[in-house]
Amino acid sequence: MPRSHRCFLKNLATAVVLALAVTAPALAQTPGATGTLPGIGGEMGADFVAAAQHWVDDAVAQGRGAAGTDMAPLRMEVSIGTLDSRLRLAPCASVEPYLPPGQRLWGRSRLGLRCVDGAVRWNVFLPVTVKAIGPAWVLRDGVAPGAVLQAGDAVQAEADWAADASPVVADPAQWVGRVATRALAAGQPIRQAMVRTQQVLQAGASVRILAGGRGFEVSTEGQALSAGGVGEAVRVRMPNGRIATGQVVDAGTVRMAL
Repeated sequence: MPRSHRCFLKNLATAVVLALAVTAPALAQTPGATGTLPGIGGEMGADFVAAAQHWVDDAVAQGRGAAGTDMAPLRMEVSIGTLDSRLRLAPCASVEPYLPPGQRLWGRSRLGLRCVDGAVRWNVFLPVTVKAIGPAWVLRDGVAPGAVLQAGDAVQAEADWAADASPVVADPAQWVGRVATRALAAGQPIRQAMVRTQQVLQAGASVRILAGGRGFEVSTEGQALSAGGVGEAVRVRMPNGRIATGQVVDAGTVRMAL
């Protein structure tokens, strides 16, 4: 994922938690929010979820602004789920939101809500879905495993970047000429986990090793100890038996720096 996108997600998560932290006590003190709840699915439950939706929407807008204009292609959409209608929650003067360990505000997630000022301390979770709609390269047709992707295999369209943990590949140079790692379906946005570099160098192959520094370069023969594609790092055995790491240039050449 590009650095600007990672910064945006960090800002978004911070903004959501801060916004809800400021407003949660007020939500807990609104009419209908005090007293033992007859069922969170009732009027108070609906009011709380609606208020949470409003504040999360505001927080997302703040997160986008903090990230800068380079995030403009992504249109954020947030939806808040509902609490279990069977819950019975005691009165609480202050509710604190938090992100549970391992959760992030990206795709399907959940927001923790815990009572920090009440006779009975309780802790519940609200389902949260964060979509990031933006331009992506979407496959025209299905692609077989191991097939080499060509420029005409995908078209630009909008997709939800947050629908999968693997980042969307926005630059055609990062997927054209690469190999499908599995069977891909028409309509899927191309993601990093779906493609890999073509292996042009096989483990055990004899290779020419180019090694150089400022103003000089030497060449020797060696053996590849691992397979790799152009630009990838592989291990090679030098004529003296030493094991070194270099970068694949082509099917028979590895370059390393001294």
